[in-house]
Amino acid sequence: MSSYSKFIILSLIYTILLSGLSFYHYQSSRQFQSNNSSLSSQKTTLETQLSQLEQQYQQIQQEYQSLQSQDQIKINQELESTISQINKTFTQANQSYEDIVDLKAAKLNTNKIDTKFASILSLLSKQNYASAASALSDLKKDISTLQSSLSQASIPANVIQKNTPPDSGYSRQTVTLDDGRQFLVDIISANLSNTKVIVDTVSDSDCRNDCPVKSVGELAARSGAFAAINGPYFCPASYPSCADKKNSFDTLLMNKSKTYFNSDNNVYSSVPAAIFSSTSRFVTKSSEWGRDTSVDSVIANQPLLVFNGQSQFNGDDDPKKSSVGSRSFIAATDSAVYIGIVKSASVADAAKVIAKMGIKNALNLDSGGSTALWTNGKYVAGPGRDLPFAILLVKR
Repeated sequence: MSSYSKFIILSLIYTILLSGLSFYHYQSSRQFQSNNSSLSSQKTTLETQLSQLEQQYQQIQQEYQSLQSQDQIKINQELESTISQINKTFTQANQSYEDIVDLKAAKLNTNKIDTKFASILSLLSKQNYASAASALSDLKKDISTLQSSLSQASIPANVIQKNTPPDSGYSRQTVTLDDGRQFLVDIISANLSNTKVIVDTVSDSDCRNDCPVKSVGELAARSGAFAAINGPYFCPASYPSCADKKNSFDTLLMNKSKTYFNSDNNVYSSVPAAIFSSTSRFVTKSSEWGRDTSVDSVIANQPLLVFNGQSQFNGDDDPKKSSVGSRSFIAATDSAVYIGIVKSASVADAAKVIAKMGIKNALNLDSGGSTALWTNGKYVAGPGRDLPFAILLVKR
C-alpha cells in the first residue's frame, strides 16, 4: 500500500476514534458508580490505542510529506534522458557497423576500424555508454577518412570537360558547377525509341526476408542487356538492422514480367517514381501512379534529384546522403534515357551535377556497397554486393 493510501485510511480511523472518545465522555457523565470502574478501564484502553494510532498517523504523514517533496518530474526527465542516450549510442553503433560493411564490400582494408569497433562493443556490453559514445565519435572520423579515400576520384588528364550528356553510348566526363567544383561522371545514354528500360528481379514476386540475390552482371547477361546499373535501396543481409528482412525492399516496382512488387503497401506512398516506355514520366509520389502494365518498367526510390530541369534535393538529416561517395542515378529527358554515377559527391551534389548537364528528370538510386555500372560485358564501376534486382537497358 502506498504512503498516500495509508495516510488517508489512518486519517479516517483517527477521526472515528476521536468521535468515539467524545461519545465515551458524554456517556460516562450519565453513568453511576456501579459501572464507573469498567468505564474507566475502557477509557484507559482507548486512550492507549489512540496514542499509538496518533504516532502511526504522524509517521505516515511525515512519509507522505517526504514523498510530496520529491520532484518526480525531474526524476522522470533524468530517466528519459538516460534511455535516450542509450538508444542513441546503440543507433550510432549500428550505423557504424553498416558503414564498415559497405567499406568491406568496396574491398578496402578495415582492420584498424574493426579493432576499434570491437572495443566499442566491449564497452557497450559493460553498459559504459559514455565511453562508448566517445569512442564511436572517434570511429566515425576514421570511417569518414576511409570513405573519402574511396570516393576521391582523381580526374585523369584525358577526360573531357563537358556539361552535356552524350547523345548515345558510354561517356566518362567532368562536369563543372557554377561554384567551380568539378565532378567525374560515368554516364550511359540511349533512346527510348529503340531501347527498353526494364527491371530484372531475382525473386518472381514479393519477398519479405531471405530474398535471393545476384550480381548486376549476371542479371544483365541473362536478359541480354547492353547496359545495367544497380537499383533502388534495399536491406542487405549483412546489416544487423535487416536481420528479419534480409535482401528485401519495400518501394513500388514493376519488373520485366509486368509483376508489381510491394503494391499493397504503396497505395499512399510519397516516394517518387520513374516510369518508362517509349517515353518517360517522373512522378513526385508513387501514389500518383496506378498499376498500368502497358509500360516497360516502374521504379520508385528517393529522393527525386531533378524535376523539370530543376535540382530538387538540398540535403536532409540522413548522414548517408550527406557523405561523399559514388552516387548512382537513372534519368531522362523526353525520349532520352540515362543511367550513371556521379563520383565523389553527396546526394545533393549529384542533383546539382545532373541539373547542370541539362537533364530534365532524375531519380536517386542505391549507392555505397551496392554501386555498380555495367556496359558491353564489363563493369565500369563495381561490381559491389549482390542485389535483388538491377535496372537494364535492352534493345526493343
